[in-house]
Amino acid sequence: MNVEWSASVMARAQRHAALGEPARLAIIDRLLLGDASPGELGQELGLPSNLLAHHLKLLEQVGLIERSRSEGDRRRTYLRLRTETLADTMPTPLRTAPRVVFVCTHNSARSHLAAALWRRHSAVPATSAGTQPAPHVHPRAVATARKHGLSLAPARTAHIDETLRPDDLVVAVCDNAHEQLGPQVPDRLHWSVPDPTRTGTDEAFADALSDLADRVDRLAPAVRPPGGSDD
Repeated sequence: MNVEWSASVMARAQRHAALGEPARLAIIDRLLLGDASPGELGQELGLPSNLLAHHLKLLEQVGLIERSRSEGDRRRTYLRLRTETLADTMPTPLRTAPRVVFVCTHNSARSHLAAALWRRHSAVPATSAGTQPAPHVHPRAVATARKHGLSLAPARTAHIDETLRPDDLVVAVCDNAHEQLGPQVPDRLHWSVPDPTRTGTDEAFADALSDLADRVDRLAPAVRPPGGSDD
């Protein structure tokens, strides 16, 4: 295999490698709380000076920490965490889309719940659709949404063919829809969320909503409207 990774991916891989050692991870954990001198770190973590120097050098090389000289005792240096670099360890904005379309088979529960959650977290518009839409939205989906402060009204079911626009970001929130879409929507995301209508219990709908909420929390910061900024 001969793959050329982007500079960003390579840099993140180096940071992950640097963090994949208990002592270095402990240093990062300590600096999350506040700055410290090498001597303070060595004492707190029980690391001999030569080993600590080795770990600090590696963390500096990948840009996770930096040194500053004391404004008091000019001979002393302090280490601080570069939080912006640590945050960059995970990928951020990955997608640009004018709208997000959540799709499940019947467009009766998961896709509507996902769209409602999305509207609470992102300025990018969202809607929902189904590959084989049911006549109406499942009443337990409406009740579950209401219980968690979400509104599905006015909610109706729709077929993806009458919903999809060019450049929409499609998220298939069930396995069936993902497999049915096939090459019709090649550039889509897939969330394997269990179908709550199979059992139809309140617990199943609550579990589906929780699963969707966790996924929306992670995806929403990574999607920007065309021409949007990170501000």
